[in-house]
Amino acid sequence: MGMVNARLGWLIVAAATTLAACSGGSNSGSSSGTSPPPPQSTPDSGCNGFCANASSFLTQADVQTIIAQAVNEAAAQGKPAVIAVLDRVGNVLGVYKMAGAPDTIKIQGQRPVTGGLEGLDVPPELGAISKAGTAVYFSSEGNAFTSRTAGQIAQEHFNPGDATAPAGPLFGVQFGNLPCSDINTRFTSGTGPGSHRLPLGKSPDPGSIPLYKAGVPVGAIGVSGAKPFYTLDANAEDRDRDIDEVIAVAGSYGFAAPTDRRADHITAGGLTLQYANTEFSELAKNPTTAPPFSALTAASGNVIAVPGYADAIILSGTAFGQPASGIRADTTDYPGLDAFVVVDAGNNNRFPPRDGTDGASALKAAEVRTLITEALKVALHTRAQVRMPLGSHAGETVVISDTNGVVLGMARTRDSLVDAIDVTTQKARTAAFFSGAYAAADIQSAAAAKYLKASVNVAAGKVDLSTIGQSVPANYLPAARNFLGNPTAFGDGAIAYSLRAIGLLSQPLYPSGVPGAPNGPFSLPFDQWSPFKTGLQLDLAYNQIALSVAYILNQKGLALTIDGTPLAPAPTVANPKPLADVGASCTGIARLPNGITLFPGSVPIYRGATLVGGIGASGDGSDQSDLVAFLGLSNGAAVLNNGLGQAPAAIRDDTLSPLGARLLYVQCPQAPFIDTNDANVCGGK
Repeated sequence: MGMVNARLGWLIVAAATTLAACSGGSNSGSSSGTSPPPPQSTPDSGCNGFCANASSFLTQADVQTIIAQAVNEAAAQGKPAVIAVLDRVGNVLGVYKMAGAPDTIKIQGQRPVTGGLEGLDVPPELGAISKAGTAVYFSSEGNAFTSRTAGQIAQEHFNPGDATAPAGPLFGVQFGNLPCSDINTRFTSGTGPGSHRLPLGKSPDPGSIPLYKAGVPVGAIGVSGAKPFYTLDANAEDRDRDIDEVIAVAGSYGFAAPTDRRADHITAGGLTLQYANTEFSELAKNPTTAPPFSALTAASGNVIAVPGYADAIILSGTAFGQPASGIRADTTDYPGLDAFVVVDAGNNNRFPPRDGTDGASALKAAEVRTLITEALKVALHTRAQVRMPLGSHAGETVVISDTNGVVLGMARTRDSLVDAIDVTTQKARTAAFFSGAYAAADIQSAAAAKYLKASVNVAAGKVDLSTIGQSVPANYLPAARNFLGNPTAFGDGAIAYSLRAIGLLSQPLYPSGVPGAPNGPFSLPFDQWSPFKTGLQLDLAYNQIALSVAYILNQKGLALTIDGTPLAPAPTVANPKPLADVGASCTGIARLPNGITLFPGSVPIYRGATLVGGIGASGDGSDQSDLVAFLGLSNGAAVLNNGLGQAPAAIRDDTLSPLGARLLYVQCPQAPFIDTNDANVCGGK
């Protein structure tokens, strides 16, 4: 389910730092003096992916209205906050910091754990941007999700709080759309083609609402800093009141999602998803009576710059599906499939079919085109899990990578989720990586993750970072080999690993959902684990996440040291902000430049017995994505009839049963198609 996955993300870091301290106070805020707004028309949507047009975008005036409504509610609650508005592809259209909003908030994952991202202080504007990006990246004309929804489906139990439940369908998604990704585009000035990176990855923290116009998602609002923590809802069974979310709800008035598209009208795995725990009628102020944006003064707050993400201005957004958004209709490679591709500022397809880079057996561009074509056909034939109306076809993004991590092709169905541009690439790369004989050496080459804390001295203009611990990625290999009973695992290329299997090996309970079970070897033990300290997945990317936050702080004028050593040359009058932004690699491993993800939807590709790449799919349900990737590969292989295809059955990971619990390769829906009753469609392939 690309949906929603980095993953909410969050992360990060190291931030550690910023300036000084969280504001105290209750999370709930005041509900006294409630003045319910008049009913807002949020009829059932007639849109099914075809409503977006060149007029479907947030105007500058829209953004100003949204911010003004949120500021009005935050003031009434006595909870100053930072408010961010993004468009559908992640352009930051404005960030407003209210007077009295804290300079930092603390990452806290609701578990008694230290290290990783736990306990780090981060600027609230980074949380606000990541929350808004999560909501809009996980929403479409067929579903409206929030960062609360993302947190519900990304934790170690689904539902969170049920200790006997298996992991969420998007377990680990928070570590997607990271600031160091090579796939996400970066802010230069104004707006540009997406998808864009998020400063803390995808967020599980309540405090965001997607924004709609005429049934079309056009952006999202994210709020952070009204509560002193960047966190998550660890118990989906109660109805907590989150003050960041209250303020975001107020800002969304007039731009609400159609009622029947909200997450709380959609089920997954037999459970109703969460949307928001506050309704318009529960606000302290009527949003329609909010003073206009033009009435806000310096005493109220200011529009702020966020280095690398936004200038201190208010912008209009881009229209999804138009070239300026970075996603537009295909005109060349996938005729008759209503396919969409990802383009650059010159309207050129960024990921057209191309030849592989890994030797004589490498995939050819024509083969890549055929495999993606057949996977898109499967998606158009498959019933979506989390999209309304019922019976809609799955919205999926399909990516093929070679064994060097090079993207050989990417295409999307209409209106598929924006987060999938990055996360599907993670999927394809992850399956190809762990199936190769090079995986062990690459992991052993990865730098140690140095977990940080910060001492902030604003008066002195500096932040001193100190290492409180470290985790060495290579140390996960002996555990994995012992767990699998194979002393050369991940160094011999003997087993084909799907992403579903790697996800199971990366969960804090194996088998998933069994209380007291041991951890998978790529995870930390459960008493050391949290969604902000997961194991190998975070450790591979931690340093670059931390450095990206350090860059933002340095651009704000703070000098930074780590363990007494400057992170960059000391600031001078001529060069007051010397620290450079992170590059386009999260891990230092060439095959995994945007990190790994852990929820299903990819399998390796073989030419006979030779590994040549991975195919990933992500969109409208984890099982559906497994189906699209797996069956797309099988069907494409049948069309090509040249030895390209699935891993030989004898080497697939489902031949392994660590601790007596068999690994899974794929899990396809039993009767997945819209127009036939075919069942067990993946069997025997």
